[in-house]
Amino acid sequence: MPLVKFRPPWRHDPLRRGTDVAQSWMALVTGLLIAVAAPAAGVVAGQAVDSASQQQRAEWHRVTAVVTEEPPTQVGGDRGDGAGARVFATVRWTAPDRTVRKGETLVSPGVRAGDRATVWLDRRGALVRDPGDPVNTVAMSIAAGTVAASTTGLLLFAVDRAGVRLLDHRRQAQWEKEWAELDTPGRHPRP
Repeated sequence: MPLVKFRPPWRHDPLRRGTDVAQSWMALVTGLLIAVAAPAAGVVAGQAVDSASQQQRAEWHRVTAVVTEEPPTQVGGDRGDGAGARVFATVRWTAPDRTVRKGETLVSPGVRAGDRATVWLDRRGALVRDPGDPVNTVAMSIAAGTVAASTTGLLLFAVDRAGVRLLDHRRQAQWEKEWAELDTPGRHPRP
């Protein structure tokens, strides 16, 4: 059994106050906004992450670089061949403008100075992280959409609760005023 029964705001009731009607309309509007705006925010956020990732994949390109310094040995963590096992190393590559550049990026463990490694460059020729595979992009899109939808729903709910608190304060003030009027000394006849 619900704690508060929803009463349609359009239903006439002589005992309902204006604050009660306002609260019913707020509940109805908030429910509709949560049902529509939260999923819409999730879809927009997910599509934004997906399109940004596709743009990165289109603009970035990979080149072969030479490891110039011995990378440090990996300490702890995953010792397998996964992405978690990568280490930072200093590499040298030729940029699109034919200049030789040097920088630090993640490489597979076990590479030595002089070995070749694949690195990603942006359109200016600067090192960037790997753009990620499509599976990771989908996972990031879903995560961003879920967070955006949840946040939107929680914000709308918080606004509704703040409005209810304001209406409760107003309702309380009205009750105090009415009780004070009923409790005036000249209002009750003395025997």
